[in-house]
Amino acid sequence: MTLILAGVDPAAYSGLEVFWFIVIAILWAGYAVLEGFDFGIGIMLPILGRDDLDRRVLINTIGPVWDGNEVWLLTAGGATFAAFPNWYATLFSGFYLPLFLILAALIFRGVAFEFRGKRPEPAWHAAWDNAIFWGSLIPSILWGVAFANVLRGVPIGPHFTYLGSFFNLLNPYGLLGGVTTLLLFSLHGAVFASLKTTDDLQARASRTARVIAPGATAAIVAFLSWTYVNAHNAHDAGLVPPFVPILAIASIAVVGWLLREKLDGWAFVATAVGLICLIATIFLNLYPRVMVSSISPKYDLTIGNSASAPYTLKVMTIVALIFTPLVLVYQGWSYWVFRARVSRPAAPGPVTGASGPTTGASGPTAAASDPAAAASGPAAAASGPAAAASGPAAGATLDTTSQPTESGTT
Repeated sequence: MTLILAGVDPAAYSGLEVFWFIVIAILWAGYAVLEGFDFGIGIMLPILGRDDLDRRVLINTIGPVWDGNEVWLLTAGGATFAAFPNWYATLFSGFYLPLFLILAALIFRGVAFEFRGKRPEPAWHAAWDNAIFWGSLIPSILWGVAFANVLRGVPIGPHFTYLGSFFNLLNPYGLLGGVTTLLLFSLHGAVFASLKTTDDLQARASRTARVIAPGATAAIVAFLSWTYVNAHNAHDAGLVPPFVPILAIASIAVVGWLLREKLDGWAFVATAVGLICLIATIFLNLYPRVMVSSISPKYDLTIGNSASAPYTLKVMTIVALIFTPLVLVYQGWSYWVFRARVSRPAAPGPVTGASGPTTGASGPTAAASDPAAAASGPAAAASGPAAAASGPAAGATLDTTSQPTESGTT
């Protein structure tokens, strides 16, 4: 391992540039973990949902948090724009089409969450369920393709100009990256469904996760092995402690066993650790580069030649240190409040979302069609390190009487 890549002047970047590189890596890791299970639930919708009520239960598991999880993506993009404008410009111009497809998928997916419960017709629900599925599947693949190509290298020439096309990104290594993130997010979502549902739906989610786990393990082994070979051949290993990719592989490999032992909470922790270590491996392998040029190393973008002025970084750091802890505390609290499992009612009925924490509630138990009752979050493990808490939010069930609101999900 080397801290500084050959040909890169250590004086070309400062502590603030390193700090913001780390911050952006953390934001992407958080996005992968939090939005990863949202994508996984969307992908699992036609697989686990045998009827409309099952699919409604699955959507309600992420009802309170899916939009908040996407804030991590917005923050990562905003931080990149402000801290490393040259990186942002090259990335968003070179990857314009895949990023456009991701954005379009996320828009349709968000609209589907809001509009699914506006009408009772099965055809209406089916159409929006398809939008949720494709709006989850497409980003799950394209994010892996994008990150793999950032690490592998793309044709970047003088003045940070991207000289390739969309089809340059569809190389075998990039496609393997897409398959890897697709399988990891699907596994993460299936484990989350096992953690957040009850009875037969919970059992199906656990079985499905155990089926996906070997494929996800094989994919991450293949991707990280190929990544190591590429870095070794290019003599650009970055700064990757060997335990990081090993931990990524081991975490995914034990998921099946943890689920067989009914340790749903630990299984969710394992998939989260696997995703964090995967993102960490990519960024540590890149350091101090942010994008690799396949034409010549002299055209690589680094944290030095792509950063904003020191004063900009200083102001950003002050603002981040003040407001980031507040945001994290608020989001952590919301996960704690929305921690209950979502159960299927005995008799189906027309269910639509409600936005208030007490709408459609009967007694102390909030309705699951209310996003506030569709509890979710890493703290919601039924077993393992974060047992599902009892209390006013626990044991949520679907309410069949609540009326639709603009922010509800069903």
